[in-house]
Amino acid sequence: MPKQFKITLSSFLRRVIKAYALKAEMRAIGCTLQRKGRSRHWILSATFEQLEQVVNYIRTTEEPSWQWVAKHITEQKNNLTHQELLNIARKQPGISINQLMAKTDCTIAEARTVIDELEEF
Repeated sequence: MPKQFKITLSSFLRRVIKAYALKAEMRAIGCTLQRKGRSRHWILSATFEQLEQVVNYIRTTEEPSWQWVAKHITEQKNNLTHQELLNIARKQPGISINQLMAKTDCTIAEARTVIDELEEF
């Protein structure tokens, strides 16, 4: 089962215009969006691929208030472990070091280690 990332979106409804549309799209992608207790913060739960889809959707829209969500998600998903990088690379056979770095924002050393490990098998 793929790892679920949990990203806290602070003051989500106050910072986003047309939040209903963004929430609907996130849920259509397969993400779970829940309010954190009784606070104004929300928690987004999704896999790496779903987070990529959300970021791509937000970047294609013209809504400027949504851009901070894309930036925040991108910053949070950069904290991938070695095993998660391996899983991502396994799903795309023949992926290059540069493609892996662009997709995951990992360092060149991490990408080389993952590619070398995959090529040994």
